[in-house]
Amino acid sequence: MSFDKYEYYSKAVQSSEHDVHFLTKAFQDTTGRKPLLLREDFCGTFKLCEEWVKLSPQHRAHGVDLDSEPVNYGKNRVQKSLKAEQQERLQIHLQNVLDEKVPTAELVVAMNFSYFIFKQRQELKLYFSQVFKKLAKDGVFVIDTFGGSDSYESHVEKTRHPGFTYYWDQKNYEPLTNGAKFEIHFQLKNEKRRRLKQFTYDWRMWTIPELRDILNEVGFSNVVVYWEGTTRKGEGNNIFKPATKGEECQSWIAYLVCSR
Repeated sequence: MSFDKYEYYSKAVQSSEHDVHFLTKAFQDTTGRKPLLLREDFCGTFKLCEEWVKLSPQHRAHGVDLDSEPVNYGKNRVQKSLKAEQQERLQIHLQNVLDEKVPTAELVVAMNFSYFIFKQRQELKLYFSQVFKKLAKDGVFVIDTFGGSDSYESHVEKTRHPGFTYYWDQKNYEPLTNGAKFEIHFQLKNEKRRRLKQFTYDWRMWTIPELRDILNEVGFSNVVVYWEGTTRKGEGNNIFKPATKGEECQSWIAYLVCSR
């Protein structure tokens, strides 16, 4: 039986059912209404789009990605998981997110730190500018980001899940460029050797002040940071609320909710 890396990625990394509700609330906090039209940039297998169209018969979604492999995987899954009318409300575009012909939306998201692929400031500014142009006048743009002292050194995080172990492997960090390389590995239960390099990432670690400055420059005058709370043990609790101050910690995750 072949190893399905996308299935294990979905189990270990994604929480699309939770994400669609967080995005709806963040949009409603910003605009006073609920969003119906989503665009997911760097959508991959577009699991988020899939969950979005399940919310109601009025919810529609566009997914945009250049890589045909995850997109085709998602299309095969959707045929089995979505009803025909739900599939009609979901459109996938094999397209560059920088393309001026990408679809418009009232809620645009770039999740899983995917925009970190842009290493130069002018590249990231161009992407944010393209989003701003294609966003509804009262629309919202949401990105996630991460940091903390752990992100500035090589290390491996190991998380056990039912039937397998997930490894987040930071290979290096380059302080002159803020560049870092990462790999994701999976090790199945009773497997002697982990499956190496299922996913690889070559990113620039963007800071929140840098991101806010660029977002402001392209027209997003309102950038709200949603910071993750912590449990009594000091671990992330997956509850994100607006914040004006962060915490000094080894690892953190935050969302930036951006509007005009």
